[in-house]
Amino acid sequence: MSVGARVWRGAQRWLRRVSLTCAALMCAALMCVALSAPGVAAAQPTPTDATVQLRAGRFTVLATPGDARLARTLLTAAQARDTFPGLPRPTAAVRIAIAPDAARFRAWVGEGAPEWGAAIAFPDAQYIVMQGRTAGSDAGDPLVVLRHELAHLALHEAMGPLPPRWFDEGYASVSAGEFTREQLFETTFGMVWRTLPSLEALERGFVGGGVEAGWSYAMAHRVVSELEQLGGSGGLANFFAYWKASGSFEKAIRGAFGMTGEAFEKHWQRQTRRRYGALSVVTNVTAAVGMFGVVLLPLFLQKRRRDRRRLEAMRAADAAQEAAARASALQALLDATGAGTADGASAAAAMGAADQASPTVPAPLPPSGGDRYPPA
Repeated sequence: MSVGARVWRGAQRWLRRVSLTCAALMCAALMCVALSAPGVAAAQPTPTDATVQLRAGRFTVLATPGDARLARTLLTAAQARDTFPGLPRPTAAVRIAIAPDAARFRAWVGEGAPEWGAAIAFPDAQYIVMQGRTAGSDAGDPLVVLRHELAHLALHEAMGPLPPRWFDEGYASVSAGEFTREQLFETTFGMVWRTLPSLEALERGFVGGGVEAGWSYAMAHRVVSELEQLGGSGGLANFFAYWKASGSFEKAIRGAFGMTGEAFEKHWQRQTRRRYGALSVVTNVTAAVGMFGVVLLPLFLQKRRRDRRRLEAMRAADAAQEAAARASALQALLDATGAGTADGASAAAAMGAADQASPTVPAPLPPSGGDRYPPA
């Protein structure tokens, strides 16, 4: 985050537009805004409690004993990758201070630094302040963060105050390989309805809050990525050469890519929408369906439980009704059986009485043997 370069670029613009007196007043006002000169002044001195100092090549890392291992890792990484896309190899000596806690990080970078800043670069002083081992997960990968900040210093060393803020941040993001910046386009519904800004409007996005700044970082990454792709095998080297020679971004675009600045703006906007527009719709529709699923699932489960209770109650009522019907039929059968038994007993008693009232008649004897065949 090019604090010093931004302040001095602003001062130089006002010096060209107004008189010396007005410029002095404006510089005094700029000293009070965010990312202003007091932050640079507070950060430039060597921290007195950074007792570990590691030096290799053009890098010096300052840290407390608790961050000594991190300091060695960062120093090794800085030396291993000391070239940047399209720029000559940097030669300026760089100091990297690792703050042991949030309080000292704020003290070293100054009160004007943004709350979401994980590290701050001061290009005029070739100085970087980073968070140490106590940093939260939102501070990011320290190796990627260091590469990002070193890209700021390298760009300033080669191009001076020429690059605007959006290009400075976009270039640092591309140099650090922060491809996750572009994932914001995949998940942001703003890709569907939001108008992608012009490069001039993009510059103003970095002074907003964290969400707006995150959107601006992602778009700056896309713009610089498109510039690098337009450069072909030469990448950004030819573009930087034209830019430094002419001092004009518009002329550099014309010389390196054969198009106007306005045509390039339309190009990167069209490419961004073509690449991420439909994906954003699909992603957000999927997210909406998932959200509705989360909201409706409890209601669905509650309805299922209510229907299950009703079904069980109906089954219990049917079972009770069936049991009552069976009991009623059995009782009727028993009643009918009892009545039949009583009738049978009455009939038997009547028959017995009748037998007793009738005289006994002996059964006839069979004929004797002599009488079996009567005479002819």
